[in-house]
Amino acid sequence: MSKTSEQHWFDLFGKRPTRRDFLRVGANVTGLVAVGGLPGCGFGRRVRFGSDPFILGVGSGDPTPDGVVLWGRIAPSALQGAGIGSDAIQVSWEIAEDDNFARIVQTGTADALPSLGYSVHAEVNGLLPGRDYFYRLIAGDDVSPVGRTRTAPALDAANDRLDFAFISCQHYEQGYYTALEHLAQEPVDLIVHLGDYIYETGTVAGRPRSHGGPEVVSLDQYRDRYTLYRSDAGLQAAHLSAPWIVTTDDHEVDNNYANDVADDDQSPAALLLRRAAAYQAFYEFMPLRRSSMPSGPDMRLYRRLRFGSLLEMNVLDTRQYRSDQPCGDRFKSTCPEHVDPERSLLGTAQRDWLLQGFADASAHWNVLAQQVLFARFRNVTAGQVETWSMDKWDGYPADRQRVLEAMLATGLTNPIVLTGDIHSNWVARLLRDFDDENSEVVATEFTGTSVSSGGNGEPEAAIGANALPHNPHFDFYNSQRGYVLASVTPDVWTSTYRIVSEVETPGGEVETVATFVVENGRPGVKPA
Repeated sequence: MSKTSEQHWFDLFGKRPTRRDFLRVGANVTGLVAVGGLPGCGFGRRVRFGSDPFILGVGSGDPTPDGVVLWGRIAPSALQGAGIGSDAIQVSWEIAEDDNFARIVQTGTADALPSLGYSVHAEVNGLLPGRDYFYRLIAGDDVSPVGRTRTAPALDAANDRLDFAFISCQHYEQGYYTALEHLAQEPVDLIVHLGDYIYETGTVAGRPRSHGGPEVVSLDQYRDRYTLYRSDAGLQAAHLSAPWIVTTDDHEVDNNYANDVADDDQSPAALLLRRAAAYQAFYEFMPLRRSSMPSGPDMRLYRRLRFGSLLEMNVLDTRQYRSDQPCGDRFKSTCPEHVDPERSLLGTAQRDWLLQGFADASAHWNVLAQQVLFARFRNVTAGQVETWSMDKWDGYPADRQRVLEAMLATGLTNPIVLTGDIHSNWVARLLRDFDDENSEVVATEFTGTSVSSGGNGEPEAAIGANALPHNPHFDFYNSQRGYVLASVTPDVWTSTYRIVSEVETPGGEVETVATFVVENGRPGVKPA
């Protein structure tokens, strides 16, 4: 955080904040959010707006066999001059079997509350499993764009196919969301976002687009940053095309943060205050259920979603509960702290939840949807010095080994790890012993590139050419921008890497750069 940002917290308390200060202020934050946790009861005012309240689009998420979450947010520009004061606003929603709304199957109302930035999270139940539906929101005389959503199959359904995409890392300044424009045209059942939905950093001159402000630290600043990102037409189109499953990485709060430890000189209390603001803004702008409602600096994002008997997805949070990165973070040589078995990336509660899920799993494919590279990545410099990326699972080898051993011990069927974060495409075989390239293959990891972070990228970059000889368990590398499509059947998992030719200017074309398959019962990949 910059000196100016740090001064924000000095101004808040008149001194460097302590944990007691956080608890005092955090109680107020928690109180605000708790109001938003109440079910929408439709008692808000009906308002006539002077401009379109839905210019940020609408979306849906976290599908279950009988429902989804519908999301919307009254745009700040529409609130101006509407004479709302501190009142809630009544928003109606409709769900239909067709996009013309000739066959409406459910309607309801929810309140857009000022304490949640006039956002709406309508949890709809009573729908049929495995069906496409269309939805829209209505506020006053204004009707939102129409979105498509889809419920999950019945829990015990013997479903034979699931198609989805996963994405991450969409830095607004570093490129256009061309990948999302193309993704919105793909026939997928859902979209999984693995983090870095926004970037908290200040604007940098000379980039394709501008954040238009300094590094964000307060709730209002985070809200403004999400409003900017949500104004993008490609992002809105992708949200309208399918339900989303979302989680965070670091840039939704602060680069490389670990629990209450910042990447720079922010105090733990200051970072927790910032986290409370960041988590509330994330909730306000995402199609999340009330079970993910933040309470101060705490937000339950790890969760499990089931798609019939075919697939179960464990959505992880690798930031909020982790031990601080060892050895000073980033690429470093090993140190005693690095191999300390007590250190954890997941935290005890989340890890126990995950491993118990392995023991109870009955799905045909079992997925970890998470943020940072899981496979070992051995970096050897020109001086033959071995270093590890301490921000990734490499910084927490004991935790990684616990997960791998639990997959084996429980007989977890067809484990697949999905990863974002590193702005490049990779495919890896996850080995029981990474020191032995002939070791048992436990699972397969598909790492997807960024939507725009890092600019255009290139087909081959030095990091891949230098790293692959030292990491023979990797089977593919590419550093262009795009997304990954996953097509899953009982017999085969197919991952298709889609890249765009250009993101630093609009209009890039999309193409398939590689396709890999995992066969049922045989971890590891082969080209399609």
